[in-house]
Amino acid sequence: MLTRRLADLQRRRAAAVLGVPVASPYAPSPAGLLARARATLSDPATWRDLAWLPCQFAAGVLGVTLGLGLWLAALQCLSAPLLRALLPTRTPYDPAVLEITGRSGPLTWLLVPVGVGLVIAAYRLPRHLVTGQAWLARALLGPTSTARLSARVNRLTATRAAAVDASAKELRRVERDLHDGAQVRLVAASMNLGMAEDVIDTDPAGAKALMAEAKAGMGEALTELRDLVRGIHPPVLADRGLAGAVQALAVSSGIPVELDLRLDRRLAAPVESSAYFVIAESLANAIRHSGARHIQVTVADAAHVLRITVRDDGRGGADPSLGTGLRGIQRRLAAFDGTLRITSPPDGPTVLDMELPCAS
Repeated sequence: MLTRRLADLQRRRAAAVLGVPVASPYAPSPAGLLARARATLSDPATWRDLAWLPCQFAAGVLGVTLGLGLWLAALQCLSAPLLRALLPTRTPYDPAVLEITGRSGPLTWLLVPVGVGLVIAAYRLPRHLVTGQAWLARALLGPTSTARLSARVNRLTATRAAAVDASAKELRRVERDLHDGAQVRLVAASMNLGMAEDVIDTDPAGAKALMAEAKAGMGEALTELRDLVRGIHPPVLADRGLAGAVQALAVSSGIPVELDLRLDRRLAAPVESSAYFVIAESLANAIRHSGARHIQVTVADAAHVLRITVRDDGRGGADPSLGTGLRGIQRRLAAFDGTLRITSPPDGPTVLDMELPCAS
């Protein structure tokens, strides 16, 4: 456990130095002390931690030795003319610079610029040593390429399963809405038309009223069908593309929304649809929960990645565990191997940074 804590500390230091996160490579620990100990000992990452300890110690000793050696060599080179003046004749303990130059005046003065170079090298050495130790930590303490690939496969498997489940739920919702909404109204309209046909000769006024009622019912059914289709794939998205659809969202949001749309091409329909719905959900969350008065939306097509940023000036404190809105955004992005990063301090602002892979 102590080794793991030291390794965690070094991973954080390496991430700070390199500017990229160094993920923890450990497998999840099971419940129970004995099972946890067995899993820890059988985890390859544990043995890589143990291999890192002597490597880190050796790197530290090498760095200290090299640093002190450079500073001592620089000091001797810079002081070579002074040493020659103070020690004009050979002694049993001559400094190395006097032995190398043979107490030659020109040669001792030539060592001064060498000493300046050594000072510069000694000054810059610690930075490179720290960077080297960070790379060593990343190589030994981070996940291996096999582990990263396995984690990615597991993540994709889970997100694909979630996407299939979400699609099944969406199909059931569509079926339920059709069954309980438009279908009922169309059946009622059909019955009214049938009754109107039966009484049109004997009661024209009653038939006319029945046909008017049927017409109204079919109009309501058509409205429900349009709303249903809009929830599946908005017509504005098909007609005007993602940029036009986002502009329509901004106009209908009810609060000022500043747009920065950098889209020079139409994206694949599934990507546009997913981007549209995550932006719509982000705007809805900001309006309903954060008390925002102004929202900024940036959408940029960066070759293979669609980057979306939604920033609001609301109260902050957004937490995916407290509501379904952010979790829904995460699930929708995960279906495309996308990512969501949330920055939401208690006093705001809230910033959602989203990325969606897209073909170039």
